[in-house]
Formats: sequence, structure tokens, C-alpha cells
Amino acid sequence: MIPLEYRHVTKSQRRGRPPQSERALTGAERQARYRQRQANSRPVPSRQLRPTRALNRVRRWRTAVAELVALQAEYAAWLEALPETLREGATGERLQAVVDLDLDEICAVEPPRGFGRD
Repeated sequence: MIPLEYRHVTKSQRRGRPPQSERALTGAERQARYRQRQANSRPVPSRQLRPTRALNRVRRWRTAVAELVALQAEYAAWLEALPETLREGATGERLQAVVDLDLDEICAVEPPRGFGRD
């Protein structure tokens, strides 16, 4: 009579990654692999740009005045597109007040440059 061989019908499930070698890694080897993976996955830092210089007061003034003029033109176009029945309402009155502002005086003002450069 031939002896029966014992065999496992179900294999036991191991947790984690299968070992890469016959012996377990030491702590130093595990740490070296971890650091290598971290170094490979880090994005390369881009070149840092210099911070932009703040605009001087004269440029800021001119930019603000230009923005006011552009906004006034937008409000004028909005008022023109508004139906006649809505022009007598609160929105129409406020739009008309913005359009009626005289920005020519503000545009004519030239701020001082300062420090004896006037």
C-alpha cells in the first residue's frame, strides 16, 4: 500500500509584500530602501523666482485712475442696456450717479514723485 501524501488544499494567505530574499532585512537596510524610495518620489524643486517689486505710488495712482475710468465705461454700457422701465428704479439711479461722476479732475491730477524729483 502506498502512503498518502498530505497536501494543503488551501494555502495560507500571508500579509504584506512577499520577501525579496531568503532572510529578513535589517533595520538599516529597510531604512535605506525607504529613503531611496522617498528620494525618487520627490519632485525636483523648481527655481525660486524673485519677489516682484511693489509698484511705486505714481504707478499705483495711474493704475487706480485707469481702473476707475474703465469701470465708469462699463457702468455706462450697463445703463444703456438697461430697459427704460428699470432706469427709474434704484439700480438705474445708482448707475446714473456713477456715470455722472466727473473723473476728468482725477485724471488730471499728477501725484508728487517725492524726494526732490518734482
